[in-house]
Amino acid sequence: MDGVILTPVARVLGGRAEMYEDNWYDTKAVIRLDDHLEASALQGLQEFSHLEIVFQFDRIDEADVQIRPRPPRKNPDGPLVGVFAHRGPYRPNRLGVSVCRLLAVDGRDLHVAGLDALDGTPVLDIKPYLVEFAPTDPVRQPAWASRLMREYYKA
Repeated sequence: MDGVILTPVARVLGGRAEMYEDNWYDTKAVIRLDDHLEASALQGLQEFSHLEIVFQFDRIDEADVQIRPRPPRKNPDGPLVGVFAHRGPYRPNRLGVSVCRLLAVDGRDLHVAGLDALDGTPVLDIKPYLVEFAPTDPVRQPAWASRLMREYYKA
């Protein structure tokens, strides 16, 4: 396969400087559009309540990527599941996806809350969250996932 080269479209400013797992709901940050893009690229986003952000876990060393089954969130009581049954940062391409609340659009800045990316994180794409892209069938997930994520976006 050919390699893929991506250029960040923005950076996260503020929010958390260090990773810890839970209580992201009230974490506020700014997503600042990079200089190579015009502010007009954000035009119309103010009409949306939520954004879907694609970012790179840039602080994860490629040598730390784990593809073998392991317990989620390093929980020793959790089941062994493969890398694609996790949402954590130790993935082959070190990509994260997060839905966050859009608080305001101000020039090149998107003020957001609930974005689980760290200060300085490169943002690879910004998409408006559309209800029509949510699953239309009932969502199913294992009980361990609900248990581990109970506090993740807690206010």
